[in-house]
Amino acid sequence: MKAALYPNFQKKNALPCAREACDILHDAGIEVCVSENFRSDFADKPFVVFEDICESARNADVVLAIGGDGTILRCAKMLMGTDTKLLGINTGTLGFMAGLEADQLDKLALLKTGEYEVSERMTLDVVFHEKDGDVVHTALNEVSARSGSFRISDFEVYSEGYLIGRYRADGVLFSTPSGSTAYALSAGGPVIEPDLECIEMTLICPHSLFSRATLFASNRKLRLTGKTTGSEYMVINVDGEQHFNLLENESIEISRGKHNIKFIDLIGNSFHESLCRKLCRPIK
Repeated sequence: MKAALYPNFQKKNALPCAREACDILHDAGIEVCVSENFRSDFADKPFVVFEDICESARNADVVLAIGGDGTILRCAKMLMGTDTKLLGINTGTLGFMAGLEADQLDKLALLKTGEYEVSERMTLDVVFHEKDGDVVHTALNEVSARSGSFRISDFEVYSEGYLIGRYRADGVLFSTPSGSTAYALSAGGPVIEPDLECIEMTLICPHSLFSRATLFASNRKLRLTGKTTGSEYMVINVDGEQHFNLLENESIEISRGKHNIKFIDLIGNSFHESLCRKLCRPIK
C-alpha cells in the first residue's frame, strides 16, 4: 500500500503532524511518499520516497492532506479522475472536511487493515465560454458569482432552458452538499448531508423579502446569465480560486461534475457529530 502526503506547512503544527504521520504509516507497513519540495524536512527519514505530488495522486492508494479545508480542497482537485482516496488531517482552524484531527494520528494504522469507510462526494462542473473555446473547471464546494465592484448585481438563472428567476442580489452560490456547510451556510442556506446528490442555489444578500435557497436534482443543467448593465460585471470563483469576469448577457453553465472525490473516514465520525462539534460552538 502507498500513501502520499500533501502538507501545508503554513498551518501551525502541520510539520510535526506530517513527520509523525510518516512514522506511523511506515510502522504499519505502508510506503510513504512526499513531494521533492519537502526533502529537507524529511531528510532524516530514509524510508520516505520523494516524488512529484501529481505523480503520487495518480498512483497512490491514499493522499493525506494535512492542513485546513483549503488544503483539502486543493488536494481534491489533484485526485479528480483517479481512484486515489483522500484523507484530510486538520491542523487548521475548522477543518470541517477533515477525517482526523492532529491528535488522532494513531488511527492511520487502520489504512493498512482496511478498517475504514469511504464516502463519495459529488462535484460541480462549470463551463465558461471563451473566444478560443469552452473552458471547464470543477468545484468540490461551490461556484460563486458576485459583483466585481461590490454593488448589487442583476442576473437570471435557467434550468434546462427554462427561466427559474430574475434576481437582484450581491451574488449567488451554486453548491454541492459538501459545500452546504461552507460559504452557502454563511449565506443562509440549509445544511445538506454530503452523501445526498443535489445542487443548491443560495442567493447572497438578495434584494427581496421572500428569496430562499433552492435545491435542484443533481442531473439538472443550470445556466447563469449576467444582466448587470454598463461597465459592471460579475466575478466567478470556483472553490474560491479561479476568477473570471461575467459581462452583461454572458453566461456560464453549471452541472454535476463528471468525477466524484472519495473521502476516507477512519473513526466512524458521522456527519452530524462533526457538524455539532465544529459548528455548534464558537470558534476559538
